[in-house]
Amino acid sequence: MKKMLIVAAALSFVAPALAQHDHHKGPNGGPVEDVAGVHVEMVASGKTVTFNVFDEVNKPLPTEGFSGAALLISGSERETLPLTATGTALKAESKSDIAKGASVSLTLKTVDGKTGQAKFKP
Repeated sequence: MKKMLIVAAALSFVAPALAQHDHHKGPNGGPVEDVAGVHVEMVASGKTVTFNVFDEVNKPLPTEGFSGAALLISGSERETLPLTATGTALKAESKSDIAKGASVSLTLKTVDGKTGQAKFKP
């Protein structure tokens, strides 16, 4: 019984640490996710969503040859946004301003052919 209490107590301290995901802010203030072997920071402003791309040491990467799309979900509205490579970022324009509570799902293919997905909240 004593061992079970010790194990339960230890798990109660470990579980929150395991549940946390690496949600840190990028250099432009947006959330960062690991996607297809690169770090991606999402920044939404008005109708524009920008995905800044960084390597493992947070150095900006050129996005020439990258491709992908973003799915913008706001309430019952869904809009697929094709991404355009511009320098070290991928950008897309929405038909309307991106709402604060919206969800953005990114599908990305790197120049090396690696693919991945991530979900962001502006």
